[in-house]
Amino acid sequence: MIKWLFFIFALNLTYAATRVPEGLAADIQTGLDFETLNPIHPHLVFNDPDKAQAWLRDMSHRLDKWIKDDYLKTGYLTIIQYEAARANLDPQIVLSIITVESRFNNFVISSAGAVGLMQIMPFWQFWAGTPEHNLFNVQTNLRYGCSILRYYLQKENGNMEQALARYNGSIGKNWYPELVMQAYYNYWRPYPVVTMKNNQLVTIDYTK
Repeated sequence: MIKWLFFIFALNLTYAATRVPEGLAADIQTGLDFETLNPIHPHLVFNDPDKAQAWLRDMSHRLDKWIKDDYLKTGYLTIIQYEAARANLDPQIVLSIITVESRFNNFVISSAGAVGLMQIMPFWQFWAGTPEHNLFNVQTNLRYGCSILRYYLQKENGNMEQALARYNGSIGKNWYPELVMQAYYNYWRPYPVVTMKNNQLVTIDYTK
């Protein structure tokens, strides 16, 4: 059922070719080293369990375009939301990056050698001092990707467009941020959902 994820190594020729190494800030290096080696079990981070379940159901339905297996979808989405929240990122942006980078194939490798869901270049392992990490591991890959994007946001004073351009290695150009935002508006833009609770239709806005 999900055999393709484990046996097919696809070749992504598009987005990682221009990426170059940059030194990480000390706090990011420490976080990648300690927290990836000692990860907390991922869980949905919401202040209301109804919002958590509404988000999960909504995103799972949207993820059907790329993944059909319900167990795999729940696992991916839980890790994505957890790692995004941990890095103080919008999970919808992280989902959009993954859509552009890998189409949710965790075993994709680009022509430049970028790996996994968020297309992490292996040089980040050496900058972080953690060459033993497995970038094909979903949580490890997302930990790197979210930490790197958070670092670039700090470096760009919160400017997401510029941070995304740095993430791709296309500083000063806007084509990559535009691709990510196109994925955001086409697939991942959040909306309140209508669901049943106590035999009544209720609207849950998981974005607040």
